[in-house]
Amino acid sequence: MSKIKSNKNVTRKDVIIAKAARLFREKGYSASSMRDLAEEVGVEAASLYNHISSKSEILQEICFKVANKFMSHIDAMDNSDRNSLAKIEAVLRFHVQQMVHHYEEVYVGDREWKHLIDPYLSNYQNQRRTYRQRIAQIIEAGIRKQEIKEIDAPTAVLIMLHAVSGIESWHRSRKKISAELLEDNMVTILIDGLRKNKQV
Repeated sequence: MSKIKSNKNVTRKDVIIAKAARLFREKGYSASSMRDLAEEVGVEAASLYNHISSKSEILQEICFKVANKFMSHIDAMDNSDRNSLAKIEAVLRFHVQQMVHHYEEVYVGDREWKHLIDPYLSNYQNQRRTYRQRIAQIIEAGIRKQEIKEIDAPTAVLIMLHAVSGIESWHRSRKKISAELLEDNMVTILIDGLRKNKQV
């Protein structure tokens, strides 16, 4: 078998992580073996251990890479001068873009995280909980400022994130609208549903 192809922008470990994300999405973490991953990468299984220590390490890398991206973005929103509704729109657009352009990793981070091992499992659960709470806090601030309708913020967050998860169906669809139109449609539907005074 050949060597793992890489370049100055993509390391061999990056290649392994990307292939693993696809494999975990297609087969599930539990059903995927290091031998399966080696076949995906195109190397002997033993060669993988020059770059990663275990399958669980790969899952940790994927999950926390995704989680840290979302946390960095919510940090930026908290520090921005945008109004609350504009912040929520930016968060939604970021989620859609990540689900469109980094589908494999985001899918694994959303569906396979339960296979993490402590202390990583507990840390990841706390990070997910904190992230959702921070989105809810932006919505609650918008309600107080009368930018957003009086709704239950945690429920709104749940609906929004589940809607984004539904982009999985878009990936499977044979007749797709463009990614840009998908994003705009989701923003129109979800953000207009939050808006206190709808624009005519």
